Amino acid sequence: MTASTPAGSGGEGATPAPGESAGDFAGVPDAFQRLWTPHRAVYVAGGQGAHDDDSCPFCRAPSQADEEALVVARGRHAYVLLNLFPYNPGHLLVCPYRHVSTYDLATPEEVAEIGALTQTAMRVLTEVSHAQGFNLGMNQGAVGGAGIAAHLHQHVVPRYAGDSNFFPIVAGTKAITQLLGDVRTAVAEAWPHDEATSAPAASPGPAA
Repeated sequence: MTASTPAGSGGEGATPAPGESAGDFAGVPDAFQRLWTPHRAVYVAGGQGAHDDDSCPFCRAPSQADEEALVVARGRHAYVLLNLFPYNPGHLLVCPYRHVSTYDLATPEEVAEIGALTQTAMRVLTEVSHAQGFNLGMNQGAVGGAGIAAHLHQHVVPRYAGDSNFFPIVAGTKAITQLLGDVRTAVAEAWPHDEATSAPAASPGPAA
């Protein structure tokens, strides 16, 4: 089959040849490029699995080395780590050590330290990456959009002018300009370790 042979004409050449122009096929052409990501269907079809204390990544992280778990700071009741799937470089998560699912179940001490660590995270990200704004939030429960609904976590997302462009909206793709390890190092080094709510990032921290 050649490029001039109509599709569906039968015979051995009925299947489109590699690299053939799509102009001869049914469809409405437009100016957009497509980034096909069929691998994402595995997550969509499988849905979110349940996490108990043994399998929860937010329970495991404090027992791992900071570099391995992307931890940037450890407090008495909560700790801070990078999101493995960031919206923007520097996207942090503030988690209590305790395996608790929703904000109303957190103790006053956990609530206070999550808030204090969130404030510090904003100041550090402003210093390190010159963030121009922030999104802060907790998705509560699977139906509320929580990626790991069983373990409470506060999102701290630095925002910059122009970061919501056509790429994530049209293509469902986000361009991340920095490696996670480099971001973790920069944030951890800038974290004020002398604050009462946070111990040095290299400390073991409380057990999960």
